[in-house]
Amino acid sequence: MEYRLLGRSGLKVSTLTMGTMTFGGKGAFAKVGAVGLSEAARLLDLCIDAGVNLIDTADVYSEGLSEEIVGDLMQERKDKGVLIATKVRFPMGAGPNDRGLSRHHIIAGCEASLRRLKTETIDLYQVHQWDGLTPVEEFMEALDSLVRAGKVRYVGCSNFSAWHVMKALGAAAAEHRQRFVSQQIHYTLEAREAEYELVPVSLDQGLGILVWSPLAGGLLSGKHRRNAAAPEGTRQLAGWTEPPIRDENRLWTIVDTLVDIADGRGVSAAQVALAWLLGRPGVTSVVIGGRTEAQFADNLKAADLQLSEGERKRLDEVSALPLLYPYWHQLQTAKDRLGPADLSLFGLAP
Repeated sequence: MEYRLLGRSGLKVSTLTMGTMTFGGKGAFAKVGAVGLSEAARLLDLCIDAGVNLIDTADVYSEGLSEEIVGDLMQERKDKGVLIATKVRFPMGAGPNDRGLSRHHIIAGCEASLRRLKTETIDLYQVHQWDGLTPVEEFMEALDSLVRAGKVRYVGCSNFSAWHVMKALGAAAAEHRQRFVSQQIHYTLEAREAEYELVPVSLDQGLGILVWSPLAGGLLSGKHRRNAAAPEGTRQLAGWTEPPIRDENRLWTIVDTLVDIADGRGVSAAQVALAWLLGRPGVTSVVIGGRTEAQFADNLKAADLQLSEGERKRLDEVSALPLLYPYWHQLQTAKDRLGPADLSLFGLAP
């Protein structure tokens, strides 16, 4: 297992992170999975034995039950050097202040997560989504106060746009607050939109990138194929709608290429998709999840898979997105004055 620095921090995290959205099975998250305590223990030990040192959860996952399971499991594994990341933003009650990024909700959310996780400190506390109603100075101050109180070690964001990220970083810098060390984003072979601005802003501002749902909810696992019904027990068959697929033909062409490369290497399509991500600019760690030991065991092998330049080129070409304005214009007229973050979009070296 390789370990990479998380953004500008001195914290090293494994290139694969254990995701826990399948833990619990309450509410809407039952469509994703319903892994109980005993099975979760086996999955966690499998990941730890493979060298994974970061567990990612969120308060909203199964209405807090995912955090509770993680908290219970970590009581006997405190000496394993495992880091815990969780998130705050989404509704955790019926009241008008039981959601969002107000100082009220962030502080209350952190206290509740600490209780469920049975810990005194959260290693990485992430705001789970943008809140356009709360002043950015308010939620950055709230996060800063948690770090200074010793309840949180590092802070990050998730599902922000690039201008949201820059606004938050600017507010932190102006008041000498704690800044984000990372952002957790959706980024896959099928959905490469993050390369337009989220990856460049991470490279430019020194943010680590954690990738959620790297297999597009299982669509890139190789189990889903063109002109075939969704396999039994999958998220899609259960009605899970993330991510949206706007071009089915493109999706299946990507899957066909993944399967072809995987068959040639004697590995799974999932491992190829994960290995491709781990070689992309700015990516620190990829969050792997699942309901079974077989799924985790297969995904963990991606940490050791090195794709050839030719294999990467095939995947890049089959999944390439069109250049939007102003990027096509920059490529044509400004290539001589672009920096490393700009050039990442075009696949060019600085």
